[in-house]
Amino acid sequence: MKGLLPALNRLMPLMMVIFLVLASIQMAISLHLSLASLTHFIEWCAPAWPIIAAVSGLLTIGGLLFETRAERLARKGLLRRRGWMMDVLARLTNRNALEEMLAREQRETTIDAEELAANLRARVIGQDQVCEDIAVQLRRRLALQVRGKPVGIFLLAGPPGTGKTYLAKQMARQLERPLLHFDMTQMSSPHAATQLFGSPKGYVGSDTYGKLTGGLKEKPDAVVLLDEIEKAHPDVFKKFLTAWNDGHITEASTGQQISTVRAIFVLTSNIATDALTEIADRLHDDPDRMRAESVEALRQAGFAPEVLNRLDRIFVFRALKGLDIARVSALEIETMIESYGLKVETGGIDASLLMDVMRRQSRMGDAASARDLVRSIEDMISESLIVARQQGASMIRISRDEDGTVTAKIADNNGDNSESMHARLTP
Repeated sequence: MKGLLPALNRLMPLMMVIFLVLASIQMAISLHLSLASLTHFIEWCAPAWPIIAAVSGLLTIGGLLFETRAERLARKGLLRRRGWMMDVLARLTNRNALEEMLAREQRETTIDAEELAANLRARVIGQDQVCEDIAVQLRRRLALQVRGKPVGIFLLAGPPGTGKTYLAKQMARQLERPLLHFDMTQMSSPHAATQLFGSPKGYVGSDTYGKLTGGLKEKPDAVVLLDEIEKAHPDVFKKFLTAWNDGHITEASTGQQISTVRAIFVLTSNIATDALTEIADRLHDDPDRMRAESVEALRQAGFAPEVLNRLDRIFVFRALKGLDIARVSALEIETMIESYGLKVETGGIDASLLMDVMRRQSRMGDAASARDLVRSIEDMISESLIVARQQGASMIRISRDEDGTVTAKIADNNGDNSESMHARLTP
């Protein structure tokens, strides 16, 4: 009996043909049709044959085009549309846009490393080599189809104010991934792990997910930024080891395991910057040896060895020098002014003001940050910016006089200065 059913299934097309032939004969007998009447009917319909042939040809071409498109969708991991009724997605949403999103989600992820590196270099000042290296690493790791750990676990080390955090944010933006940003200076207590991984049943906060577990549950492909990772408590480190080594983290309140294999972890640190900078300058042509010595320098500085063993790459940021300091300062001033709802006129930041930033950086060394002077400038001209906005200005200029006075001038649409406001800059 078991062998009979497969045989019948294979003979089903032949049985269908026999059934149609018998049904046609039975219909002809019932209607008293003869061969002569059939011939007469065919001759009567002769003028319609070209039209029928043309319609059949169009239907055939349409079917071939549909099959070609269906095969293309199938290669992207999509199913062809079935049935005569309107699909609910076509009625309630943009089905084509949804199909494109699904195809982008399911197909092999391949990025253009050169394009990504160029976009990062254009936004992160003075760290061209780091941008190129991290773009290459991301291309290689995102192309992997089978992973048992996160896409990447990268440590960005170097002096403060060199763009480590900003690079992580730009990575998320350029890769079109959500960003989960955590300040690890707030995770220095033994109980801080509950903020990220949830609280066990019966404890306060056990009715909600942790910030990290909940974030990765909703956004599994996020870029997870752990700022100043060296300041986190060892208990927090231990929780991350499972995420990096086994490819999942456990939500304490439910015991649910949440995958981390699609996430990118970016760690930043300010420790051992002098040693790392010296190693990077000396061994920039030998990446394997540079990694080994960098790991040893971080270990001697107190970095947890179990964390170092799970890092995929260590990228060393260089201290900003020369015009790079001026570039960063100009961008910071522009951002600050835009936060007041205003814009800087083209060429509207006095070069002597940026020169002051470079001189201050030179006097204070690597410990100085260009953002410090930008904050002092904001303190001096913030009131002027508020007044300019109240007066309906949209464009301003920032200049520095010989006596050390910083002037915020309101420029009209033609670029003429209609009003100026003064603030004293302390040298």
